[in-house]
Amino acid sequence: MEKIEQVLAAGNSHATVNRDPNTHRGEFGAYDLKLTAPFIEDVEYIGTEPHPRAEQLFAGAWSACYTTVFGMAAQSKKVTLPADYSVDIKVNIGQTGAAWFLGAEFNISVPGVEKEVVEKIAHLAHQICPYSKAVRGNIEVSTNIVAA
Repeated sequence: MEKIEQVLAAGNSHATVNRDPNTHRGEFGAYDLKLTAPFIEDVEYIGTEPHPRAEQLFAGAWSACYTTVFGMAAQSKKVTLPADYSVDIKVNIGQTGAAWFLGAEFNISVPGVEKEVVEKIAHLAHQICPYSKAVRGNIEVSTNIVAA
């Protein structure tokens, strides 16, 4: 698998579970993209900014899916997640020589849960998440657990 030598553009997504319909959406407040998960009712994820680029939309869709699956993986390991856990995904588009590639960087924050436990949940979530499966072996994906 090739790695990006020069990042040319990136799309960021910050996903948290939102149960308050009055929560401000979008970094700039001009575009309201509600991302939902098909398996969980009454949950939506706060979306992106105006005029999103393809890598932002991909990061947003991936983060909504992965955040949902992360919760399912935690349940399977009998771990209760705090309400403020979050997943930040940055999808990069760049070049190595003349070739173009995608890459992804995950930052996962689960306050109050030991880093090793979060790493195991994150690994399991990558095994389950359809987006993670779709890109496995095709793009470089790094996962960073943010100690809280």
